[in-house]
Amino acid sequence: MVNATAAVAQQEAVEQYDPNVLIDTLLSTLKLKNDAALSRALEVAPPVISKIRHRHLPVGASMLIRMHEESGMSIKELRALMGDRRDFFRISDRRPASPAGA
Repeated sequence: MVNATAAVAQQEAVEQYDPNVLIDTLLSTLKLKNDAALSRALEVAPPVISKIRHRHLPVGASMLIRMHEESGMSIKELRALMGDRRDFFRISDRRPASPAGA
């Protein structure tokens, strides 16, 4: 029963996440014609925007920062546009394992 509840919660989260709203809003805000123009404005390769649109690549922290710098919109606004409703992120205090022989 717990697994079924978790699966339903995960499915609802996936349905709420929509990077297309974020990308379309940026296109409108920056008065750009298409995704290629947005990729130039954000200084990323065009396939990056396509992969985000098709949910093959998540919108990472560095991408959110670039979007913020170009649009002037807050990170919180950008996250809300793509459906991220979390109030805060938890950062792990664990150190990454060091590579063998280091």
